[in-house]
Amino acid sequence: MKRLVGIPGLVAVLLLGGCLPSFGTEKEELIQEGEESTEETVIIPDVQLKEEMYKTPLPFKQSASRGTIVNNIYTKYDMREAEEGLLRLSNQHFDSKKYYFQEGQYIDKSTARAWLSRSSSDENGLNPPVEEGMSDEQISESAPLYLAHIVEQNYLEMTDEKKVRLAGISIGLALNSKYYSREGRETKISDEQLQAEGMKMAEEIVRRLRAKDGLADVPIVVGLFKQAERNSIVPGTYFASAVAEKGKAAPAGWKEVKEQYVVLPASSSTDNYRDINTTFSNFKQDIDTYFPSFVNVIGTGFFKDGEMQSLTIKVPIQFYGTSELIGFTQYLTALVIKYFPNVHIEVDVTSVNGTEALIVKEAGSDDPFVHIYGY
Repeated sequence: MKRLVGIPGLVAVLLLGGCLPSFGTEKEELIQEGEESTEETVIIPDVQLKEEMYKTPLPFKQSASRGTIVNNIYTKYDMREAEEGLLRLSNQHFDSKKYYFQEGQYIDKSTARAWLSRSSSDENGLNPPVEEGMSDEQISESAPLYLAHIVEQNYLEMTDEKKVRLAGISIGLALNSKYYSREGRETKISDEQLQAEGMKMAEEIVRRLRAKDGLADVPIVVGLFKQAERNSIVPGTYFASAVAEKGKAAPAGWKEVKEQYVVLPASSSTDNYRDINTTFSNFKQDIDTYFPSFVNVIGTGFFKDGEMQSLTIKVPIQFYGTSELIGFTQYLTALVIKYFPNVHIEVDVTSVNGTEALIVKEAGSDDPFVHIYGY
């Protein structure tokens, strides 16, 4: 421990390893409550970039099921949102000021693959079975694959003895909104069916986790994630969540999660977002006036409980000089302040060479961060 005292900005603590896997390389064997356990040194950074962001013990421990998401999630947007959305849900139960984040360590690759299988091919499979002789149409209609991926996150707390231990688990179930058969058939899965199947799977997963060593008495948060269709340019979102409190065998108190990503400018039929759509269209029109040869301007708004929380805008350009880029970026920054004063916004100015400029403005701020690459 003494060798860590002189490292600025870091706090060294002990990890109680009876319920958690190994961190680092230094190990000390001990006996606690009649079971074998290990204590190992970990480091917790003293810097927290945002209030809602969790500190992560170091060395970083990768997810035990790392790599399985690539084959099961349709878009790169869903890959990210399945994890980030679960972090938002977890924040409601595990305060980022008190708890630390660790990628899931209890559902390994082999377990994840088994659970994602059909019950007819693996006895632990959670997806519906396929009977011999069923046609592609029959499978699509009566036995589509519902569960695409399982996201696990672990939340740790520090004890009075300055030891870090498991305090809770969050599980995200990524569910298919559309089933794509091997023969190319596309079958839409209704929201009602998706929710019913997701809740049933959530109960079974909690039951299985409770049977694992060290997980019988920790709260387990469960979220149901509706995956977007293939080729979608916006991610899906979580639509329901529940908690299995300490020692409880099943999640209870299911609540609706009202989150949505909307592409701007939206279609005229999207009445719920008429005001922001008008604002975005005016913003886009002002860009057209300054620089008419742009390719397109697309925004993605994130809404929670009907209110826009953040906005990301892509502005592709065809500039030929640095001075022109600087002038346009300054003009664009002024438009961001004018049209979006009360929302977190990020604007990426891109060309065929990659990102040319970045504008980031926090909600309510008139002092955005602006960076022009290579200048």
